[in-house]
Amino acid sequence: MREVYETPLVTRYASKEMAQIFSDDEKFKTWRKLWVALAKSEKELGLNITNEQIEEMEKNIENINYEDAERFEKEFRHDVMAHIHAYGLLCPKAKPIIHLGATSAFVDDNTDIILMDRGLQLIEKKLLKAIKVLSEFALKYKDLPTLGYTHFQPAQLTTVGKRACLWIQDLILDLQDLRYRRQNMMLRGVKGTTGTQASFMELFDGDEEKVKELDRLVVEKMGYKKSFPVTGQTYTRKYDFMILSVLSGIAQSAHKFSNDIRLLQHLREIEEPFEEKQIGSSAMAYKRNPMRSERMAALSRYVIVTLLNSSITASNQWFERTLDDSANRRIVIPEMFLATDAILNLYINIASGLKVNEKVIEKNVKRELPFMATEKILMAAVKKGGDRQELHEAIRVYSLKAAEEVKNGEDNRLLEYIKQDKRFGLSHEEILDLTDPRKFTGRSANQVKEFIEDHVRPLLDGIEDIEVKVEV
Repeated sequence: MREVYETPLVTRYASKEMAQIFSDDEKFKTWRKLWVALAKSEKELGLNITNEQIEEMEKNIENINYEDAERFEKEFRHDVMAHIHAYGLLCPKAKPIIHLGATSAFVDDNTDIILMDRGLQLIEKKLLKAIKVLSEFALKYKDLPTLGYTHFQPAQLTTVGKRACLWIQDLILDLQDLRYRRQNMMLRGVKGTTGTQASFMELFDGDEEKVKELDRLVVEKMGYKKSFPVTGQTYTRKYDFMILSVLSGIAQSAHKFSNDIRLLQHLREIEEPFEEKQIGSSAMAYKRNPMRSERMAALSRYVIVTLLNSSITASNQWFERTLDDSANRRIVIPEMFLATDAILNLYINIASGLKVNEKVIEKNVKRELPFMATEKILMAAVKKGGDRQELHEAIRVYSLKAAEEVKNGEDNRLLEYIKQDKRFGLSHEEILDLTDPRKFTGRSANQVKEFIEDHVRPLLDGIEDIEVKVEV
């Protein structure tokens, strides 16, 4: 047993890759990369910084001396200053110019954006994988008739593949949202203590062009094309909400998928993967609980609700900054990414191993289809010379009788009653043809083919071999 609490998001649910992105190592290495980018850019623009100092800093980017940093933080009560001093111990020649002209938000804010961007890259790969797996499922079952449900009551037929396209479409909308955010990703840049760049104006003797160029150079060295045009001490916390909203959207899509799978498993039509030695219940050995879908729902709910934190944080900032955002963001940002990563791991795993029970689906269709087919039967019988009003009344009486029998656990015998009634004038073969389930699914099969061809394949072109390690 471990002696202290550890978040299950790391120990049970999220991938190691996502946990590493938001690790202390990645955070503090990125801080040091930013300090190197700042020093290099300041040197290029004429400040008295030597190559020797920069080389010393570069050699120690990954050599994080945590014990020194922890000792300094106890003394200073300031994490950024603690790491500046810890870095300075390793880089004695560069110590005087580390963090020159910057404020804490220079490393804090820029690093947060960089790590969120890296998190989104991993999320994008997993979204594409989920879309790919589901599209294969949709094509395989594109023309398998199944009961549609509205209000969870039997409705017109659809197909198993067409229903899967509804899940895919939600994920595509999430993917589009994610890509828009990534394409427009901005760093905080080099803005100074309250966003005025006053400290850098001092360093460069009032040369505004050099100060503007410093911001551009640092952003470029960190691999980005633009920074916020204006900031306070921090970039607007509204930006966190915008990025994390993408994760909430994915969680919403996943929760809807998990609901459908859980309901379908109750109907015994489709089941999530169940391993040979998996235990469904500690008491009821026969059970096959949809535990992966339930876990997906639980984590999705966590992400959806946690987004509220970032909206409240954004709305509560005062003037150029307050510090009531810091502790909240330190928890919310990594945990929303870790939870979303875990959700997509589950999504891929479930979608890759869905078990379709075609006989059960067929039985459920046969139970309800006779009621849906009555209009077609009525029209066919009238065409053969039957009295429309008389036949309508007969169908009404037979339907009520058959419905009552179904409620009592009997088979649906509506078609037998109609076949035996000579007023309809329809043969057994004619009734079978009129009640062929495939004739009740509309354009479902072609909708699947068109949707996959026009909307899914273009997303997967060039990335057919999407490799994602799934840990469940």
